[in-house]
Amino acid sequence: MTTKFKIINKIKEIYKKGENMMEFLRTENPEKNDIESIMISYDFQAGSYIKLAQKNSAYIDEYTNAIVKELYKLEPFKSIMEVGVGEATLMSPLMKKIDPNNQLSKIGFDISWSRVRYGLEHAKTFDQLIQLFTANLFAIPLPDNSVDVVYTSHSLEPNGGREKEALTELFRVAAKYIILLEPDYEGGSEEAKIRMDKHGYVKHLGKHAKELGFSVITDRSFEVFINPLNPTRLTVLRKDANDLNKANFQCPVTQTPLEKIRGHWYSKESGLLYPQIDGIPCLLEQQTILATHYLNFTA
Repeated sequence: MTTKFKIINKIKEIYKKGENMMEFLRTENPEKNDIESIMISYDFQAGSYIKLAQKNSAYIDEYTNAIVKELYKLEPFKSIMEVGVGEATLMSPLMKKIDPNNQLSKIGFDISWSRVRYGLEHAKTFDQLIQLFTANLFAIPLPDNSVDVVYTSHSLEPNGGREKEALTELFRVAAKYIILLEPDYEGGSEEAKIRMDKHGYVKHLGKHAKELGFSVITDRSFEVFINPLNPTRLTVLRKDANDLNKANFQCPVTQTPLEKIRGHWYSKESGLLYPQIDGIPCLLEQQTILATHYLNFTA
């Protein structure tokens, strides 16, 4: 992950001018929104999502209330994870409503360290205990069948063309349900569809899930959204996992267990080391350090 980091100062100028970073970044890879472009775009915008949520507090309240109704339809669960948690602007108020006393195991991750760092602070304002970390949704550093409910909210969005890949990885870590709140291509206007196609958004998640053989129990337009050019669709998948696992971190490269040693996360089996910065485990493949002799030394 170096090519676009070499032009980071140019990207910074584009951001300051208020221009579209993703359009600029796509010039080097026009076919899709690659992981490096998504990370850079989100990281520069970190902090702005909390301000936007505060400005649209009434919408956040309505949106979370509608999600709570869907969660109450599910059988009881003990753990929940938001994929693409960002600054926890959705997860914090949502968890406050369904778990005010912090009885659930709550985790969330995002590709941007800066967004997650803001999210840690934001969760505190809601008295929420949430384990946040950085990760790639296509290589989630958790075992199979380890989280009861996995949900997204417009976080799969920029990954058009990789729908089945994303669904397969979410289904792998989920134990009971996957709840997807993503762009409603099917129910959108022609103008909305043109916009979604232009920006490379995901579409037809319910259809893709059925083709993968997953159990789709809900696939409909969601009643609450803020942008008519990007309406929300609710897709709920059911999974009946037999062999449940604890949501302990594993190496996203080798899928071997990670242990916290001297404040960082280490795989004894592979010798790969992942840093923890300001309380945030950094578990992206691009953040790994080869340290086969790590245990030969003391701090």
